Amino acid sequence: MICLDVANGYSETFVNTVRLVREANPNTIIMAGNVVTGEMTEELLLSGADIIKVGIGPGSVCTTRKQTGVGYPQLSAVIECADAAHGLNGHVVSDGGTTCPGDFSKAFGAGADFVMSGGMFAGHTESGGELVTLENGDKVKKFYGMSSATAMNKHAGGVANYRSSEGKTVSVPYRGSVDSTVLDILGGIRSSCTYVGASSIKELSKRTTFIRVSQQLNNVFGTRDEDKQKF
Repeated sequence: MICLDVANGYSETFVNTVRLVREANPNTIIMAGNVVTGEMTEELLLSGADIIKVGIGPGSVCTTRKQTGVGYPQLSAVIECADAAHGLNGHVVSDGGTTCPGDFSKAFGAGADFVMSGGMFAGHTESGGELVTLENGDKVKKFYGMSSATAMNKHAGGVANYRSSEGKTVSVPYRGSVDSTVLDILGGIRSSCTYVGASSIKELSKRTTFIRVSQQLNNVFGTRDEDKQKF
């Protein structure tokens, strides 16, 4: 597999790159992104990509929406891009915005074929980042976005003077082995399937209905802020 990964997939240069890579690798699976609209999903698929990465700004350590004002609600993006991709026998990856196991189910329910997650896997033994013990004895690991100053200093020699960082670096509590987190996610998805009557993940999108919940209803039923989904 070859992954062509840029923060902004809306450029002629990027589309041409996908075409050139496809010509040079006719039998290789190509994943390209990121985009958030059906039109650009179709453009990249017709240019030679097999899998489209969907998401601009939903990640917990991504600050693109704050720095640039550009972004797209992740659930809407997945629904629109998945619909476009599946019409051309392509696939989509929902990239970012998962904060709990239920968000994986929502992504699959929206039509995603794959789900990427960073924050939920950060802080584990198997994840990147140096394990640091604080003065109070707590253990943490650093987690940062690939457009952050930390990442660009590490991989690109620093932030170019004509742009700003679009990611942040945070310290997350050390959570031990990733096994328990993976089991928690898988358990949540299995339960989602039973609730909606799906016999497999692939069936989730055919059994899922999304309902808009207004702020007024949240107030009426007393939904706590920490319970509101950010996906």
